[in-house]
Amino acid sequence: MKIRVVSSKEEIETLKSSDEVIHLAFRPSNKDIFNLVLACPNIKAIHIPSSYKKTLSESVQMYLAMQNIALLEGDVWGHRKDINEYSEVSQHVLDRINELKAEKMSTDDIVSMVTKETKLSDDFIRFIVES
Repeated sequence: MKIRVVSSKEEIETLKSSDEVIHLAFRPSNKDIFNLVLACPNIKAIHIPSSYKKTLSESVQMYLAMQNIALLEGDVWGHRKDINEYSEVSQHVLDRINELKAEKMSTDDIVSMVTKETKLSDDFIRFIVES
């Protein structure tokens, strides 16, 4: 699973319409979120640091909910934007989630276990498990 890392408002214009998961590494305004949704009609989730999520208006959060776009809290650890504009969730993590699902573990247990094994946030792991 690829996560497009966006470091500035100006980069929103460079997004591909096929991008589905976006990590915002800057504090977005309402206008930035609306522009992001317009640029990426197939977007499924926006991933932002927890300190930035707290500053999003209720109207933007409600808009994203109405558009069925998940608002995920967390960071992209160890990613170097100068090397690649995408961060990837390794196939090993996806396989591990599928193994645990096959063992009939509950979503909460899978989230708890995979969070301990990786540096991914609870929200993001829950999104992967449920999608």
